[in-house]
Amino acid sequence: MVTEAEIALLGRPAIIEEISYEAILADLMTDANARFTAAGIAYDVGGLETDPVKIVLEAAAYREVFLRARINDAAKANLVAFAGGTDLDHLAAFYDVVRLTGESDDALRKRVIIAIAGRSPAGPSDWYRTAALRSSVRVRDVSVYRVGTGPDLRIAVLATDNFGEPDAALLAAVDGEVQKDSVRVISDRVTVVSATSATVDVTADIWLLPGAPMTVFDNLEATLRAALAAEGGLGFNVTRSWLIAKLHQPGVEKVSLLSPVADVVVDDNSAVKVGTVALTFKGRDR
Repeated sequence: MVTEAEIALLGRPAIIEEISYEAILADLMTDANARFTAAGIAYDVGGLETDPVKIVLEAAAYREVFLRARINDAAKANLVAFAGGTDLDHLAAFYDVVRLTGESDDALRKRVIIAIAGRSPAGPSDWYRTAALRSSVRVRDVSVYRVGTGPDLRIAVLATDNFGEPDAALLAAVDGEVQKDSVRVISDRVTVVSATSATVDVTADIWLLPGAPMTVFDNLEATLRAALAAEGGLGFNVTRSWLIAKLHQPGVEKVSLLSPVADVVVDDNSAVKVGTVALTFKGRDR
């Protein structure tokens, strides 16, 4: 089964055409010249901007660009990787997936792909992922794994808010969905848990460049938290080098990372959240 990542790496489908106004106009001019020649008409003013034939063909080429673009849009509307809006809603409905209130195209597209992979009611883990993801628009990602070889199944939930940590209401919403008779395999014992199993507290000394405004320093904590929210997720290790890179924003001369003293490593079913961030302004270097 093709995964979300593999779909993202697919090239442009052949049905979606690269459109060039200049190429279309040149083709129309070549055709007009051939028709004039066949009719015995000496046509040699096609290079003039005031040539009536060229003016008409420019308008025709312009309209053809829009027509071909519309055909491209129609082709994209039938492909999960490119469809958006109500077009995506109709594609999703074919796989029994309905857009949640406030759900973005990217989030809905992700759920459609997972739903396709998990259509067997007693097979892949994506069956449970599909159910968990449709329980709330606040679910960012889900990991499904077994504990040992018995019937115990864990569903680890990562939230879109609260730095990834799901609250009790979100866990209850997911649990309510995956425990339904239409979802839970009768031999499974399912428990819904938080995926945020590790917290990283960050302490660092910061030096700014002479001309950098203090707002650079003031915004570093928010920048760091936003970076983890955007790039982090299940199985994402928060390394010291990553933290230094995110704190080393334009205007920062030097970062001395005091904690964590080692990389924070998690497994594929867990995620890291940022705890306290203590940054100290040490002055300006150079």
